[in-house]
Amino acid sequence: MRIIRGICGHTRPVKIRNEDIRGKIGVTSIEDKIRDARLCLFGHIRRRPMDVPVRRCETIEYPEYRRCRGRTKKSVRS
Repeated sequence: MRIIRGICGHTRPVKIRNEDIRGKIGVTSIEDKIRDARLCLFGHIRRRPMDVPVRRCETIEYPEYRRCRGRTKKSVRS
């Protein structure tokens, strides 16, 4: 968004909404781009045959799998 503001010649203190600036230039939001990419990938996976490992993992069932109750366990990040 900083680059797009620079193209328009607006700085941050001017207080112009991001949607207005994107509409002026004709750029879609990043959220829309990410959503489009995910839907494109989802359609690609759905068109694959069922013998591909990506599709086979959709049908795997875990009858004895059960999540633990309560808060998630804390882990130490290194």
